[in-house]
Amino acid sequence: MGPTVRDSPGASIFGLWADRVGRRIPLMVDVCFYSVVGFLCAFAPNFTVLIVLRMLYGLGMGGEWGLGAALAMEKIPASRRGFFSGLLQGGYSMGYLMASLAFLVVNTWWGLSWRWMFALSIVPALISLIIRARVEESDVWRAAQQRVKQTNTSAKKIFSNPTIWKRFIFLVILMTAFNWMSHGTQDIFPTFLKASNDSGIGLAKSTATWIVVIYNIGAIGGGALAGWLSERYGRKALIICCCILGLPVVPLFAYSTSVGMLILGSFLMQVMVQGAWGVIPAHLTELSPDEIRGFYPGVTYQLGNCLAAFNLPIQEALAGSHGYPFALAATIIPVFIVVIVLTAVGRERKGISFGSTESSLVTDGAVMT
Repeated sequence: MGPTVRDSPGASIFGLWADRVGRRIPLMVDVCFYSVVGFLCAFAPNFTVLIVLRMLYGLGMGGEWGLGAALAMEKIPASRRGFFSGLLQGGYSMGYLMASLAFLVVNTWWGLSWRWMFALSIVPALISLIIRARVEESDVWRAAQQRVKQTNTSAKKIFSNPTIWKRFIFLVILMTAFNWMSHGTQDIFPTFLKASNDSGIGLAKSTATWIVVIYNIGAIGGGALAGWLSERYGRKALIICCCILGLPVVPLFAYSTSVGMLILGSFLMQVMVQGAWGVIPAHLTELSPDEIRGFYPGVTYQLGNCLAAFNLPIQEALAGSHGYPFALAATIIPVFIVVIVLTAVGRERKGISFGSTESSLVTDGAVMT
């Protein structure tokens, strides 16, 4: 399911809570909430109930990314932040891969209904909960809270900082482009593979699913590699490099007709797209002040995700009038260029020490700019 408006309130609610009470408890409550709601979707008696449950599910999922990224990046040494950023973001592609395999088994091979997919979704969510329950609270958050209490600085004063709001707006725009890039290469591509009309490839459902599995392997590897390299060459350099390398892959990705070339094109495309994404957890958290790191990266990410929802109807409209290959190329090429430009003009704070004066907004009773 593509990005929707439901995720942003969840990112705000759980992010503000995490900045007030710590990362662990809100994150575990968040995972429990969306796990149970996702499981209940399997028993929805009608479409209306399913929609309500999916909206509630989105509230939980909206909070998960920002809290998880903040907790992970705050606990990882600065010198290894890039590599683990790639691994963290690779969890998205790993989940996509596992969901594709689950669909292949549950629906294609066993012939079971979609309800089983929702019922099974509680298993990885509970595994995630068990793992995160064993992680200790962030020392960076503790130090930030102590500074806020000692200086009696209010959240309102922190959020009123003009530098923070300018950067916030810029990051929302950047995340809109990033999410457009990701969803633009994924949302209609499986449909393109299976569609039997003039512009579709007409592959069997199982063949299309295996292609999805293969390109997600590329996504996982690309994210880890780019994240690791960003530690040496910089966050911005790796994002720009991945987008530049992705541009010549577009014709192979969008206009191939044989299975072998479709596999190669989609694999290389996801190496580049998710390679750029692999840098983002580290990049966003490094640009986020200690005092609002639970709120800041998650909300900028989810607002961008929400705005990128326009990608799907645009691609579907273009596919209807000009075919799937044109729809893919016409939306992917411009967004690669936009990401390159935005990244080039934006800031970078690679290797910044969380908990330091440079990473904090609050010092001596004043909110720094």
